[in-house]
Amino acid sequence: MEQQSRRKLVQTIIFLGIFLALILLTVFLGGRKNFGLQQYAQLTIDGLRGGAIYALIAMGFVMVFNVTGIINFAQGGFVMLGAMLAVTIYEWELPLPAWMHLLISVLLAILLTSLIGILVERLSIHPARSSSTLTLIIITVGIYIATQGLALLTWGADAYIYPAFTTLEMADRTIRWMGIVIKSQSFWIWGITALVLIALAFFFERTLIGKAMRACAVNRRGARLVGISTSRMSVVAFALAAALGAIGGIVVAPILRPSYDMGLSLGLKGFVAAILGGLVSTPGAVLGGLMLGLIENLAAGVTKAGMKDIYAFILLILALLFRPQGLLGVRKTAVEADGEDH
Repeated sequence: MEQQSRRKLVQTIIFLGIFLALILLTVFLGGRKNFGLQQYAQLTIDGLRGGAIYALIAMGFVMVFNVTGIINFAQGGFVMLGAMLAVTIYEWELPLPAWMHLLISVLLAILLTSLIGILVERLSIHPARSSSTLTLIIITVGIYIATQGLALLTWGADAYIYPAFTTLEMADRTIRWMGIVIKSQSFWIWGITALVLIALAFFFERTLIGKAMRACAVNRRGARLVGISTSRMSVVAFALAAALGAIGGIVVAPILRPSYDMGLSLGLKGFVAAILGGLVSTPGAVLGGLMLGLIENLAAGVTKAGMKDIYAFILLILALLFRPQGLLGVRKTAVEADGEDH
């Protein structure tokens, strides 16, 4: 036990050392481009905006993993469906004020995506509940590919437009302060992410279903023995994960023009954020998402914007090598199904 603790301490020190070295390298490269405080502040704000999106998606990964023990790579599909369904519903001609029209499109898109998440669990994960964890993970990959293909047939390859929440128009309001530019949509993203985190905290702490899901996360077999249906909790987990993915896709839609393939990159980065957070807690997912968004944006800013995606997966490799238990220091391995109801 002592040797294991020492090994974890060494891994943590190495990870922090690498992280510090990356910060120093970023400052050095930024200095070569004559970056000042204004440039770093701009990169930081943009990174935190992207990080909040990754956090929403990462919380969906955490939700399913805690209850079922599998990594749901269909999460990116839920992100895409939320955005595309919201765009489609918003295009309906309804005799309503613009703000109410937007609100209806948001709520209906989240509801429909949640229902799709339930169907995914009932039609694919539940029938294969006796299979190995690896098999179930591969099934989720297949679900994402099928979802993207159906989206291509439904919406085509074109990118769509969704209005900004503040102006209810395609052009968003811009705030300029000391040379720093902030889109109004950024405040919506940060605020909605904070509200979702608070709502989830209340759900897990104050509701019976939330407490049942926490029990499944601790010990699924023990939860079954005290009368908790792990099968029902799996349905709830997928519904919540789909809703979280949809929210992430909708709030980023005014900034990133939605398309059938938008879920791939966002889903993978949400997975990286979940890994950084330890894959077992929603606060860890938020911390991992913000960290990922900040690091990749700063690194891309001082080097090349086209290399942005590379840094996310470099960070994933470093985390798996030197800090596999995540930023919050909690390590949990996936439990094999062994015939359990998911």
